[in-house]
Amino acid sequence: MSGVLRITLVKSMIGRPEKHRRVLRGMGLTKLNRTVELKDTPSTRGMVNTVSHLVKVEEKIDEAKRVGRGVGSGSGKTAGRGTKGHNSRSGGGVRPGFEGGQMPIHRRLPKRGFTNIFKKKISVINIRDLSIFESGSTVDEAELVRTGLVKGPRDGIKLLGHGEVKIPLTIKVNGVSKSAMEKIIAAGGNVEVL
Repeated sequence: MSGVLRITLVKSMIGRPEKHRRVLRGMGLTKLNRTVELKDTPSTRGMVNTVSHLVKVEEKIDEAKRVGRGVGSGSGKTAGRGTKGHNSRSGGGVRPGFEGGQMPIHRRLPKRGFTNIFKKKISVINIRDLSIFESGSTVDEAELVRTGLVKGPRDGIKLLGHGEVKIPLTIKVNGVSKSAMEKIIAAGGNVEVL
């Protein structure tokens, strides 16, 4: 954060909690409609948030510096750009990544890898996640979305075998690991692979 905050006390601090009055005094707001200018820092923002219902906050925007208006202004003649060279000219300066003509870093480094546009996004759930369901219930994609076990776009759901299940369930998913299948069947349930 940088810049200046202009803070004005717009509501009286009479009858306010002591904590709020201390914060206002710390900022120098001791009278109604008094305005102070403070540097915009995290601590200033924290104080303002504490008493935000009592103060009005404006960000002070400094006017642009007027350059090239005579030597007496302090920024005349070369207007802060120095003498000659590319950066002193109108339209001067180089694009991001330009390294003065030498081979730039993004061309010196080798290409690597590729993006598989046919990649499938599979949501994963574990046996331990199924304890929230009641005995004998059917667990399919709609149920998993409703309970929040799977979220976002996906191309399928796979059940893995981490954890234990003690109740019989009917599971309908796109994929299942061998250990998960054994644990579901051992608990008296069954699995349908779609």
